Amino acid sequence: MISIKKYAAIDIGSNAMRLLVSNIVEQEGKEPQFNKSSLVRVPIRLGQDAFTVGEITEENISRMVDAMKAYKLLMKVHKVERYMACATSAMREAYNGKEVVETIEREAGVKIEIIDGKKEAAIIASTDLHHFLKAEQTYLYVDVGGGSTEFSLFDNGKIIASKSFKNGTVRLLNNMVNEVVWQEIEKWIKAVTAPYDNIVMVGSGGNINKLFKLSGKKQEKPLSYFYVNSQYQFLNSMTYEQRIAELGLNPDRADVIIYATRIYLNAMKWSGARNIYVPKIGLSDGIVKAMYYNEI
Repeated sequence: MISIKKYAAIDIGSNAMRLLVSNIVEQEGKEPQFNKSSLVRVPIRLGQDAFTVGEITEENISRMVDAMKAYKLLMKVHKVERYMACATSAMREAYNGKEVVETIEREAGVKIEIIDGKKEAAIIASTDLHHFLKAEQTYLYVDVGGGSTEFSLFDNGKIIASKSFKNGTVRLLNNMVNEVVWQEIEKWIKAVTAPYDNIVMVGSGGNINKLFKLSGKKQEKPLSYFYVNSQYQFLNSMTYEQRIAELGLNPDRADVIIYATRIYLNAMKWSGARNIYVPKIGLSDGIVKAMYYNEI
């Protein structure tokens, strides 16, 4: 006998917004299964507003309201019984972020929580990683977003350290990350990984998922440092238009993928990781699981 619950998560990032509808399959005596039922991504680049002019523009507020109305209808059609909407870096930094949240709740009926970097890292870390991580291995988990990157170190299946840095693809695209931030990340990674040998990296985020898809590898196989580096050089050698026309990248992916690859490459170099695994997980998956286990 099984029972199925339907939960949804809305991830309002700096580069795009996502609605994940998940089927949670419960069986007596077994761990629940979390299966994606639907994933809808809308490329509203809030970070372009928040990081350059400090506020979400009227145009993007209107687009967000429309997107949330659509998401609410989709959740109704899917018969979602519980949802949570989380906004990250861009909404954290926009001075009208709270005002935007109030507008969306009033006009679209969707309640949004603006979460800090620490909570974002904790939610991402609560994804179903324990099925993926080997107990005896040490992992550096890296989630690259538009406004920030979250790092978590796992050893023996437990989080040893976790930190969020204001270094993301939309910030890098707008030349808003200075060398000091890179130095802080390098220092932190080297310090937390120093006591451990043979670090393996785990990457999440739309850009690393796209890199992995381009590789044609099977899901359980990792990408090597050599491959990621060669892809970085290859992507850099192409124009923005070529990345769209020849690689089939979305316009809002074709410009930021190079910056994301640079972050993953540096994290691999500073941690000494020779391979990066790319399970299909992210903040929205973490939100669903954290809701289910009553962690949020």
